[in-house]
Formats: sequence, C-alpha cells, structure tokens
Amino acid sequence: MNIYCLVFDDYETLDLMGSVEFLARVPNVKLHYVSQVGGLIRSKQGFYIETEKLEHLLPHSVLLVVGGQGTRQLVNDEQFINQLGKWIDESEICLSVCTGSALLACTGRLDSLKATSNKKSFEWVKQCRPAVKWQPVARWVKDGKFYTSSGVSAGMDMALGFIADYYGSDLAQDIANHTEYHWQSEPSLDDFAGIYR
Repeated sequence: MNIYCLVFDDYETLDLMGSVEFLARVPNVKLHYVSQVGGLIRSKQGFYIETEKLEHLLPHSVLLVVGGQGTRQLVNDEQFINQLGKWIDESEICLSVCTGSALLACTGRLDSLKATSNKKSFEWVKQCRPAVKWQPVARWVKDGKFYTSSGVSAGMDMALGFIADYYGSDLAQDIANHTEYHWQSEPSLDDFAGIYR
C-alpha cells in the first residue's frame, strides 16, 4: 500500500510524525512525503522535510492530510483546495489529523458526513464548512473512506484505529506495544471535548 503524507509550510510536526511512526510499521507499506510544489517544507516547530511534488496518487492509496497553523491560509487558497479535492478523489482511504479536516471540508468531500477536528480550533473549523456533521465529542471519526481525528496526538490513536480496521486489531496493538504507546482504542472517548468552551 502507498501512503501519501501531504504537508505544507507551518504544519504541526506531531500530526505527521506521530501517525507515521505507526503507519511505517505496517508490512508492505511505502510512505511518500509530498507537497503541492515539492522541496523542503518547514513545520511550525522548525522541522524541515524533503518532499516530492504530488501530481497523482497510485491506485488503492491512502492520503494523509496533516493540520497545523498553515491550514489557516490554505483554506482560502482556491488552487490548493481544488488540487486537494482531486487527490482525495484518487485516494482509497483519506486520513486527516487535527485541522487537516478543515482542508478536507473546504473541498466539499465531507459534506453530510461525520467528522471531527482539534477541539481548541473547533469553532473555526466548523465555520469553514457548516455542511459537515461536525462531532464535538470524538477522539476520531470514521465515515465512509474518511478518518478524521481530534488535535495533534489524537492522530496517533486514529492511525492505529485505521490499522486495526484494515490489518487487524492484533497488529495495531502489537505496534502500540512495540512503541510503548498506550493506545486509546475507543474513538468516542474524548477527554478534551469541552475544555476550550
């Protein structure tokens, strides 16, 4: 399976690295670090990653869309949103972490579907696309081919949830054990819902 990890300037480092730590441990997976233009992309925390310019996804691929401060500008970037919509359509599964769901929502692909996002930014995300059935209490949400997670570290739980769904819960738990990570495997448990209201 090919997994395309889409980043942009001022993305949140753990949104990417937390999920990738688990996804990279799935057998026969190839990770691609991609961006709209290619080259070095800087996270909000100053971490640089070399990316390939994303043109098209191979068939039966996964698209991972991270979040972070950079989403605030990209939701208004019509060219990026149009391209993202095409990449989503090419994907078999689409994962988003944190405010990455705001980018997905702006393409219209989440309309009438359930989704969640970072609870600290939840009101802003909801305003990006009210047609989405935003879930205020959820660690992550699966609806159709979309997995959307709450803030930052929630992407790690979501990634393991995706692995459990497609490769079995035993593999997901083995990966959590090997990384000494306490996996919150129940997506409806959200300890952070409501604390920013």
